[in-house]
Formats: sequence, C-alpha cells, structure tokens
Amino acid sequence: MATILIVDDDAALREGLAETVGDLGHLPAVAASGGEALTRLAAGGVNAVLLDLRMPGDLDGMATLARIRAQPNPPPVLVLTAFASPANTIEAMRLGAHDHLTKPVGRADLAAALDGMLQRARPDPVQETRRPAGGLVGSSEAMRRVQKAIGLVADGPATVLIGGETGTGKEEVARALHAFSSRRERPFVPVDCAAIRPDLLEIELFGHARGGFPGATSDRSGAFAQAAGGTLFLDEVGDMAPAMQGKILRVIQDRTVTPLGGRPLRVDVRLVAATHRDLPALVAEGRFRADLYYRLAVVPIALPPLQERLADIVPLAEHFLAAFGKRLSAGAAARLLAYPWPGNVRELRNVVERAAFLVRGGLIAPEEIDLPGSAAAGAAVPEDETTDLPGAVARLERRMIERALGAEGGNRTKAAKRLGIQRQLLYAKIERYGLACEDPALSQIATDDVAKPDSGTTLPDVGD
Repeated sequence: MATILIVDDDAALREGLAETVGDLGHLPAVAASGGEALTRLAAGGVNAVLLDLRMPGDLDGMATLARIRAQPNPPPVLVLTAFASPANTIEAMRLGAHDHLTKPVGRADLAAALDGMLQRARPDPVQETRRPAGGLVGSSEAMRRVQKAIGLVADGPATVLIGGETGTGKEEVARALHAFSSRRERPFVPVDCAAIRPDLLEIELFGHARGGFPGATSDRSGAFAQAAGGTLFLDEVGDMAPAMQGKILRVIQDRTVTPLGGRPLRVDVRLVAATHRDLPALVAEGRFRADLYYRLAVVPIALPPLQERLADIVPLAEHFLAAFGKRLSAGAAARLLAYPWPGNVRELRNVVERAAFLVRGGLIAPEEIDLPGSAAAGAAVPEDETTDLPGAVARLERRMIERALGAEGGNRTKAAKRLGIQRQLLYAKIERYGLACEDPALSQIATDDVAKPDSGTTLPDVGD
C-alpha cells in the first residue's frame, strides 16, 4: 500500500480522487494548497503526488511542482489540469512531472498512471523557469505526446531526429526543443540540407579559411560555429549526399569541425535533425548510412500528419488568423475540418492567410475559404444569419461525433482518438446530445470518471 498525496483546492475533486485512490488499494492524503502539500511532504512517507495545475495564491501547481522536484529524492508527481496547453504540458514535463493529464481523468487512466509512478520515479531535480510555447500549437493527443517528449529531452544533450511529412511543423518542434532548453540564450541555426547544392553544403556547415580555395579572400564561419553553445537544426537530413553523411558522422563522434583549408575546431552544439523521408528504408537500400542514422535517432520524435490531428486544425487556423485580427465562422471551421490537408500545417497556414488578405471584415465566412476540390466546397455547415455561433458550433460538434462513432463502429475509445479528445469528454458530450439514447448499442460503456462536471467546452473551439 502506497501513500498518495492529492493536492487540489477543490474539495469535491479531492474527495473524489481520494475515494478512487482508496479503491485502488492505496492510502490517500490530501492538501488544499501548494503550501499544505510541501508541509505534508516534509513529514515524509508520501510515495506519489497528484497535483492540480491551477490553484490560487503565489504557489500554483507549476511552482509547487518545481519545489517538490527540487527536494532530495522527491516522489513522482502526476499533474492534472482542465486547461491543457502546449506551454504547460512542456513545462510540466521539463520540470520533472511523471505525466500531465487532462481532466476528467478516468479510473483506468489514473490506475495506470499510479502504477507507472510507483514503479519508476524521476529523481533528478530541475529549476523552475516559465517559457513561452512559441509557434507550437495543438492540444490533440498526438501533439500532447510530442509536447511531453520535448519537455523530457529539452534540457539533455541527446541528438533528436524529428520525422514527419512535409509541412507538419518539424522546425517548430526543433525551435521548441531549443526554446525550452538551457541553451535558449544561445543561437538556433537552421540549415536546409535539401536546398543547398552538395558542393556548397560543406562550406555552409563547416565554413572555410582565407585562401582555402581560389576566391576565398576571408575567413567564413560555418553553421556549426555560428550555433556555438546553442542548437544546430539540420532540416531534410535524408537528402544529404553520402560523402557529407560521413563528414557529419565524424563531427558527431569527435565534436570537431574542420573549415575548408583551416584547422580543426572544437564545437559545442545541440544537434537536432529532421526529415520527411523513411530513413530506415533508405538505410536498407544503402542510400543512407546506418551508423549516422543511429547517431541521429538517439531520441526520435514523430509528427503525425494534420489529418490525424483533427482537434488541432481550428486552433492552428485561429492562431494564424490572430496576426490579422480575424476569426473563423462556424461554417468556415467546418470547411477546414472536412478537408484532408495533404500539405499539412503549411497548407493550412497558406489557406487561412490567403483568406485573411482577401476578406475585409473580421469574420471569415465559409465561401471565403479557398480549397481545392468539390468535396471541400460542399462541406460547410449551412449558416443562418439569425443563428448564433454557439448553436452552429454545437451542430457541427454533434455531426463530428456522429461521424466519428460511425467510422469506428460505435467504439467510443477509438472515436475519441479520431476526434483528438479525452474519451471521458466524449462520453459527456454523447450524453449531452442524446446520442446514447438514440443508439442503445453505444450506451452501455461504463465510465468511472473522477473529475468536475464538464464545463461545456466545445469541439472544436472556434471562438470565445
């Protein structure tokens, strides 16, 4: 039996979690604030902590997490929040949280998290620092996994290989790795290996000395030297020529670069690489060095295509439109959600920015979203000028849920993953829209949720 400290300013939630923790065979202890939690931890005997992120006072959840992790041999901490964001997800993981879960939390998810925490703690303390999320937008389960991975490895020295289709946002992940790392005050230097001629890439990366070749009238520092103390991002590394692959491998192994015509120089850089190609397949075909692949893929991070991140499409579009002071109508949001996005986030940005430039008003209507194909043209939600936006969004949300349930044969867990939301939230919305009553076959899946009532968050959120 383990002692689990539950830290939350909501008494009802504390009691619900304590009851579930007791049912799972553990001994619950409770604290209503970060200060109470630290006092209880000082008394000893706590094996794991369930910590609410948003609490009043100076010592909120993130500050409490930092204080806990700074203690000698701290217990593992599971952070719970009803308001997940890229920034708080990454920061919680960077500060040493075992995991970062969105409320409501189901009994099975809580049991699995407790088992994981009690089996393996994370002992290394880190310092508290708040940082912005930059352009890394997304709250889907797929993107939250990426954000957690960033938080776990941002401060480490390991080389990271980011994989994903063209346009999925691999450079944004690389920039987030740099922005949340201890190297953030030093340069972030991106190099597109596919855009530079092979005979010039060596000079771009390593530089050259004066007189190193005819026409070299002065010294030139390469990208490795420019990124000293910071992060070097090698984009589309899969397009690198074989000869250059060998030279990059040597730099990784020796941590030295040799400018053309110059002397070897020691370098201190964090290396992050990205590619849209299937590197293991290229290795099997003999087109990419296996030893370099293993050196690059110390920590692999896979970015899914946008069509698998349904919950991220509207937030991304609104993020891009915010720079123009414009927003999406419900019909425009539905139009975006119905399109498959073969060009991923890059194509989405192009589409919404084009609409922003061509529309004078502040609200983007469905017909002002220019998408290829007749299927997308007919995908908008019919809009009545007398209908308010929340009503239009609710109709869209209901149709999306019906479509996801139908596509997954009524399996709610799979439907929730397709929609990019927690399954407990899907259960609540099924009940709200009466879908369980209309289809009795879908109404018998038990839910042992431990959380506050659903606050009414819509999917997708197309505006305040």
